[in-house]
Amino acid sequence: MVGSDGVLPLPWLAPWLEEALRTQRGHAVLIHGPQGIGQWQLSLTLAQAWLCEGGQGARRPCGSCASCRLVQARSHPDLLVLIPEALQAPLGWTLAESEGEPAETGGKKQPSKEIKVEAVRGAVAFAQTTPAREAGKVVVLHPAERMNGIAANALLKTLEEPAGNARFILSCSAPEALPPTIRSRCQAFALPLPEAQAAAAWLAEQGVAQPQVVLAAAGGQPLDALERVREGLDARLWQQLPALMQRGDATAMTGWPIPRAVDALQKLCHDVACVSVGAAPRFYPAQALPRQAETARLLAWSRELARAARHAEHPLNAGLAIEALVARAQRALATPAPERPARRSVSVHSAG
Repeated sequence: MVGSDGVLPLPWLAPWLEEALRTQRGHAVLIHGPQGIGQWQLSLTLAQAWLCEGGQGARRPCGSCASCRLVQARSHPDLLVLIPEALQAPLGWTLAESEGEPAETGGKKQPSKEIKVEAVRGAVAFAQTTPAREAGKVVVLHPAERMNGIAANALLKTLEEPAGNARFILSCSAPEALPPTIRSRCQAFALPLPEAQAAAAWLAEQGVAQPQVVLAAAGGQPLDALERVREGLDARLWQQLPALMQRGDATAMTGWPIPRAVDALQKLCHDVACVSVGAAPRFYPAQALPRQAETARLLAWSRELARAARHAEHPLNAGLAIEALVARAQRALATPAPERPARRSVSVHSAG
């Protein structure tokens, strides 16, 4: 969201905010794009702009009016944010600021990753009440694909026939996971990856060393890149990772969560396959990748990594799991044995 200085925290979102404000029609907006480029931030900023009470002709959101300050303080009476319980801490929104349930502090219950039907029904009721201020009410759902079928159905009727001056912002990275009936009732804004130069410059401003390397490691998604750096990703280690995997050195991934290790290996498999057929790699520097690899081995490895990704969140022993993943990577990246020359067959004919 915009602070008191009126500056967007993610500069590449500025044209999309202007586009949404200029062309927005109806009462529901769907903001989608690759994960880690700012859908959440754009959704909050758009909500802030809709609720802004700046004077006529003022840039919206102005960041300094009473309504903007309430949004900044996350206490605006006409703004409701629906996020899964598991995202409250990562996004910095507590129970008082979002419609969800507090994360469990004891026991073995894991925080929910879904937007529950009870929360959606609460949002529908919220939208039907009289707004406290003049600009109407706004409901933000992020990530919208986390609604299960029952929750989506509970929202559908309100999207068809909204009450009063209520508006909805749905934010997601997988719009295809939403029911078609939900998508068809929203005006969609598809966010592309930001330009690499602008994203790398922003990462450098955040104190990231070798931002181009880290940005490539995150697939061009700057927010994911920054999160990886904060989790301990080192640009130099990333460049060395292909060689370390060829040697079977599992210490390179010491302390990594299993999903992160699987993700790094899937990207390595992708790039090695690209280089083996003469294409440019996407995630790793080209000079760091092995030049020769057997296609059959890479295909088998890719399938195994896909299976590992489906179970990466299971409560496995991380150390043992990563050792197994690295050993498998070493076998897949082994230099192919040179082809043996074909043996000539010698025919012996009897004389006479």
